[in-house]
Amino acid sequence: MIFIKKNLSNKKLLELYKAMLKPRMIEEKMLILLRQGKISKWFSGIGQEAIAVGVTAALQEDEYILPMHRNLGVFTSRNIPLHRLFAQWQGKASGFTKGRDRSFHFGTQEYNIIGMISHLGPQLGVADGIALGNLLKKNNKVCAVFTGDGGTSEGDFHEALNIASVWNLPVLFCIENNGYGLSTPNSEQYNCKNLADRGIGYGMETHIIDGNNILKLYNKVVALTKSMRKNPRPVLLEFKTFRIRGHEEASGTKYVPKELIEDWAKKDPLKNYQKYLLDEKLLSLDEILTIKKGLSDEIDKNWKIANDEDNIVSNVENELSDVYSITNYQEVNSNESVENIRFVDAISQGLEQAMHRHDNLVIMGQDIAEYGGVFKITEGFIDTFGKDRVRNTPICESAIVAAAYGLSVSGIKSVVEMQFADFVSTGFNPIVNLLAKSYYRWNQNADVVIRMPCGAGVGAGPFHSQTNEAWFTKTPGLKVVYPAFPYDAKGLLTTAIEDPNPVLFFEHKGLYRTIRQDVPTDYYTLPLGKAALLQEGNDITIIAFGAAVHWSLDTLAENLTISADLIDLRSLQPLDTASIFTSVKKTGKVIIVQEDSLFGGIASDISSLIHENCFEFLDAPVRRVASIETPIPFDPQLEKQYLAKNRLEGALKSLLAY
Repeated sequence: MIFIKKNLSNKKLLELYKAMLKPRMIEEKMLILLRQGKISKWFSGIGQEAIAVGVTAALQEDEYILPMHRNLGVFTSRNIPLHRLFAQWQGKASGFTKGRDRSFHFGTQEYNIIGMISHLGPQLGVADGIALGNLLKKNNKVCAVFTGDGGTSEGDFHEALNIASVWNLPVLFCIENNGYGLSTPNSEQYNCKNLADRGIGYGMETHIIDGNNILKLYNKVVALTKSMRKNPRPVLLEFKTFRIRGHEEASGTKYVPKELIEDWAKKDPLKNYQKYLLDEKLLSLDEILTIKKGLSDEIDKNWKIANDEDNIVSNVENELSDVYSITNYQEVNSNESVENIRFVDAISQGLEQAMHRHDNLVIMGQDIAEYGGVFKITEGFIDTFGKDRVRNTPICESAIVAAAYGLSVSGIKSVVEMQFADFVSTGFNPIVNLLAKSYYRWNQNADVVIRMPCGAGVGAGPFHSQTNEAWFTKTPGLKVVYPAFPYDAKGLLTTAIEDPNPVLFFEHKGLYRTIRQDVPTDYYTLPLGKAALLQEGNDITIIAFGAAVHWSLDTLAENLTISADLIDLRSLQPLDTASIFTSVKKTGKVIIVQEDSLFGGIASDISSLIHENCFEFLDAPVRRVASIETPIPFDPQLEKQYLAKNRLEGALKSLLAY
């Protein structure tokens, strides 16, 4: 291994040595503790230290870095106190996740590190969002994100590279090609000669670097990042290296040929660099012993601090209070000026006024710029706000949701439009595993609103008509809003954008141009989690949301003798259980109407809540009315048969007669 000093000072050469030695010695300590049962799991980066250390050293301290399992050198190079790292690995309170996650599944704004989730791929999209934030702030910063050779097979990898290339985002994509994805060798992972070649297909600058040569690596990354700050663009780096130990210690290395391990052991980045420093008389054996003694003492001291710390004593209240970021709802009242507008106009108006109110708000989605979106909600927006803030996206829902999270990390709000709510399935993972869990895991809010045009009644068929709210009401950490009227749609959308938590905002397509209402012309907000009592009566409670509210109104209009409370939920999470229970205790009979198919829908949970909390007040079993258990068909007659609308009246009368 040939080391070329270039213009590096002797001080820097020694700093790089110590920076690699520290994570190596920590790992050696952790492997002993693992065998002693004092830590639960370990992902070894032995033999790969040069990559994490070299990349981190090349970045400025306030530039974000997004590491993976084997990047201990990132954390130590950012000088995180070791006792906090050790506490994190033991699930102690002084770690970074309050015992809620382990190992390197954490982030810290204090050290500009964004932790991974086990799904790997979304990490790359998050880097896109952070880099976009850097561009919008014009701060001349880059960010670096790591992935492994196995992770490059995930769709998120390709989506993130494509977005970064199309938008010229200053992201350093770092592939640690260590030969294996867990036990699967590269020959079974991909069929190109070099992973760097994949970047070429996205029009991206790429480089292949010896991941075990700290000087080649450091000098190259320093030059690249310096250039990227002046000329923002993505760069893909493939670091050739090897994983000497197992994927994690329990898996072992039986699947790796012995001679391969022996060959790569000769290329150990630390031992070879140490030999170079000794040969160049920049380091002596006595100095090495002194350095190791100092690091050993530091490690032992910090381990004792972490080990002596009491185990976490928590309670249910603490856990529940950290699922959502604290929301300080600010009521903004409207003026007296109103305009009779359609549902679709109210959404557009609320979004536009929010863009004026929040100069750090970005809208992203397919065809939303010049075209104005398929429903024309953002038509004309680029003339007012420009393409920096109204961004057409490639067709890559997963990476765009992850990028929205990256914007939130950078302190920037975003609204993502799913062209149709059905398409959210390709962005499902980052919503439920990244956005939803972020605040609970490490107190990082996900200030993202995802607009969800949904619903049947327009003959759009199985791929454009679902009301899939139940996919998300199940997931703690998400808020779900589903208005039925223009006034509510505008006021709840502006509130959702104000809210620092991730919000799924459902907009029924069938209501867009069929429902009109007087709506205040200026900006106003409405509280999330507060239902609306549309009609009052004594015989029965009808609970509905979205288009089902209008079905209920039509049914009551045709049956004037029915005395009913009609509750429009408006918000499904948080849910206004107080209004529900008050009405049920008054009427004694309840029917819940949803457009979604019956089994597993939110009506089932509301029914259970009523039975558990209001059973003694009920005069009949709670009745649910929903669509049939099939996908949504295209043909108008089949769609009509599918929907619950035509079964509502019969169910209502049957329950009243019980």
